[in-house]
Amino acid sequence: MITEDFHVHTTFSDGADSMAAVAEAACARGMTALGFTDHGYAPYDTACCMREDAVPAYLAECRRLRDLYAGRMAIACGVEQDLFSTADTGAFDYVIGSVHYLYLAGEYLSVDWKPDSLYRAARLLGGDMLRVAEEYFRLEATVVERTGCDLIGHFDLVAKLNDRYRLFDENDPRYIAAWRQAADALLATGVPFEINTGAIARGYRQEPYPAAPILRYLRDRGAQLVLTSDSHSRNTLMYGFDRVERACAADAIPLASGRRLLADGAGPCLNP
Repeated sequence: MITEDFHVHTTFSDGADSMAAVAEAACARGMTALGFTDHGYAPYDTACCMREDAVPAYLAECRRLRDLYAGRMAIACGVEQDLFSTADTGAFDYVIGSVHYLYLAGEYLSVDWKPDSLYRAARLLGGDMLRVAEEYFRLEATVVERTGCDLIGHFDLVAKLNDRYRLFDENDPRYIAAWRQAADALLATGVPFEINTGAIARGYRQEPYPAAPILRYLRDRGAQLVLTSDSHSRNTLMYGFDRVERACAADAIPLASGRRLLADGAGPCLNP
């Protein structure tokens, strides 16, 4: 059973609970390792990201909690960096690289917040929603290069609002070709991918990111896969992990230890 979670948000960005409250809940649940990853500063995303001047306080609070829980639970201070952000990530223990936006006609258009943003993107791309997905995966293919990340976040986030294929058909050859091209580019970097249960917790999807066909593709090509919750509340830490672990075991999908993979970046606190 996995008792670590390395994709967690707090009130420093768009989470519901303070860092201290999340750490207390994690320890009470018997977690062995916790990684905070609030959204790094992005001027086009100020409603969801950390303030530019909040980083020192974020780091200080994380280190205070690291010391407080030493010997009981390892704590790392990461950041989730959007592809378009140019904020410095050098002070963080590790980086999750994610694509949350398309940049079209001078606009940053969210892929995971409201359908209206995706419809706007489609209009700018000739009314073709599959072109939206193709543009997303074109950007996703560069997320390691652009963010220098240690973990690839929610690879197929563009499908978050696509329940029952209401926006586009995920079985369409164009969609499959787009994600495969991005996956191949990222597989070549050797950076691990996360299996992310966040959209299940928030009622958007019935399965984690990436979707099952993508997971099998990554499995067959030797990707390292780390289970995370993308939690935005102390109540959703390790959300759905039991279920996903069972499904992965049934499908012969091995799960890697985030603690081991991220130890080099996060320092002695995460050494097994």
